[in-house]
Amino acid sequence: MRSIVSMTLAACAIAVLSSPTLAQTPAPATPPAPPSAGGTPDAMPFDIPYGVSIGLERAKQVMAAAEAEAKRRNWKMNIAVVDTNGELVQFERMEGAQIASGPISVGKARTAARFRRESRVFYNAYETGHAYTGTLDPGLVASPGGFPLVEGGKLIGAVGCSGGTGDQDAAICKVGAEVMK
Repeated sequence: MRSIVSMTLAACAIAVLSSPTLAQTPAPATPPAPPSAGGTPDAMPFDIPYGVSIGLERAKQVMAAAEAEAKRRNWKMNIAVVDTNGELVQFERMEGAQIASGPISVGKARTAARFRRESRVFYNAYETGHAYTGTLDPGLVASPGGFPLVEGGKLIGAVGCSGGTGDQDAAICKVGAEVMK
């Protein structure tokens, strides 16, 4: 009986040791390098100096231009104008515009004002694998449609649009931002 048990154990040991699961496996492939962080520019990017925050009258002009463009194209938009701190100065939801897009338009404007660049920059960063941008600010909106408002070379606020596709939002708000030029 002992010899049968010994032979069975020996057979099992041989089977286990010759199993492909214990065979040497090749080393895993080297993981791909993380995407480039863009290099080191000679000058500060998006270095727009801050000016006096936009007031209600100028915000109304930006709003009117963006709304006129949206009506011309028959697009229902939410449009927000914020000051240099990203605080709301004026907001408008056009008749029939998507309700959920209201806070998104404010977020796009706030992102453009606080980071002194188009909100599309963050969208592009995500699209190229730079997910770290989501860690910069919990309120950051990485979607086209937010534009800084620059007057006399100084940032005075931003405009944000939402309700269509990102490119539709950008087309409307770009018209509003151009009022400042």
